[in-house]
This record gives sequence, C-alpha cells and structure tokens, in this order.
Amino acid sequence: MLVIKIGGGETINLAGIACDLASVETPKVIVHGANALRDELARRMGVEKRVLTSVSGYDSVFSDAELIDVMLMAYAGVRNKRLVELFQRNGVNAVGLTGLDGALVRAVRNKGIRVREGSKTLIKRDLSGKPVAINRKLLGLLLDNGYTPVVTMPLIDERNVAVNSENDDMVALMSAVLGAEVVVHLIEAPGFLDDENDPDSVVARIPRAELKRREDAARGRMKRKLLAISRIVTSGSTKVVIADGRTESPVADVLAGKGTLIG
Repeated sequence: MLVIKIGGGETINLAGIACDLASVETPKVIVHGANALRDELARRMGVEKRVLTSVSGYDSVFSDAELIDVMLMAYAGVRNKRLVELFQRNGVNAVGLTGLDGALVRAVRNKGIRVREGSKTLIKRDLSGKPVAINRKLLGLLLDNGYTPVVTMPLIDERNVAVNSENDDMVALMSAVLGAEVVVHLIEAPGFLDDENDPDSVVARIPRAELKRREDAARGRMKRKLLAISRIVTSGSTKVVIADGRTESPVADVLAGKGTLIG
C-alpha cells in the first residue's frame, strides 16, 4: 500500500505525477492540498486569510465559515476534480472524495488554539479539528475494486460539520489504518533541506532518532510536517520520503531514490 501526499503549491507538476502513477501497480491512496489555489480564490473574493502561530510554534490557518467555503471551491472543487481528470486521462481509475463524503475522515473539533498577542495568551476557536477515524470500509470498497481514492479537505467533525485540518495529520492516520509500506510527500523542494535557503542542502536520510531534533529546529509548514511524520515512523515500519513534486517525473524520481528518506 502506497500513500502519496501531493502538496498544494502552485509549481507542483500534477500532470507528471498522474503520468508516473499510471505505471505504479501497487494499490494507492492520494491525499492532496490546494493552498495556493485557496489563497488565490480568497484574494479574488476579498476573503481575508489569517495565519495563527500557536504558543508551541506551529502555524495554522484560522478557519471560519467563509474560509471553509473557499476551501470547498479550491480543494473539493477545482483541484480535486482536475486531479481526477488527470488520473483518468492517464488510465488511473480515480474517485475524488473529501473527508465529508461517506464520513470518510472523522475529526474532533479543536477546543481552541493558544496564541500570543502582545503580552496576552488568547484562545482562538474556529472550524478546525484533528482527524481521529478513517472509514476503512469505504476505502476498502474502492481499493478492492480497482479504484484510486483521491482525498482532500474538509473533514467531518463529531457534530457532522465541515472542518479544516492538517492534511499531513490525515496522511499519518490513513497510513496507520491502511498499513502503508511507504508514504510519499511531494513538495516544492528537492527534499528536506539542511538549510531552507539552500536547495542543494538536501538531507538524504533522517533516522528516527534524529527526527525530534530536526522538528525542534524547523519552522513554518515543515515543522508541522515533521511532527506528523514522526507519528508515522515511530509507530511502525512505514518508510516516509519527502521529495520534489516539481520535477518532470516526481514519482519516478522517488522510486529511483531521490529525496529524503525518513525512518
């Protein structure tokens, strides 16, 4: 079983990924983002995007009802269906789903995000949550009949309300439920960089014992990604690869050993 997370950056080579996956016979689940498209649509619609940084140093997008609507357009709409189209054109029988559909990914609503504003610590509450359960029966129905699930936000919470979450957390949970042998993160960088400003500083391998140190030193989106990856590699034998999603053949490059192997 292969789980592939396709980043939501604007330079990700979606067509190349779809072409590569046509020759991968291993059962696979695709999870994708659409953050660049979300931000573009938000600008067009005059919707403000607010990024919160928790007291522990992790960034997240403040998700009110207006932003959830934009996400539905960007993630569940344009990006998901265009990806399904690309897969179908390359002979991959893809089915596009959000966590809402068939309660595929259940979340628990966050109680609030602790942030610092000046000298005060505040609790910010929004429509976000943590993924806690995967509808394995629905995924199995698709996988066992030759379909490739293409999954994205939003998720469904305990009140049956659409909520935002971290795709990397969903990938970690899905990996555990499906018993994935390999999880691939395709991002807008050649792999994990020792120096985030130097694209030639790719770290070939990060052993389990080194992952916490790397997470503590990381910033922004990579810090949260490493936190989610640590849950995957410390709970079993799954291997994780962070690799470049912008190349001509992103998946073929991973199979050829490029990127950063974690675990």
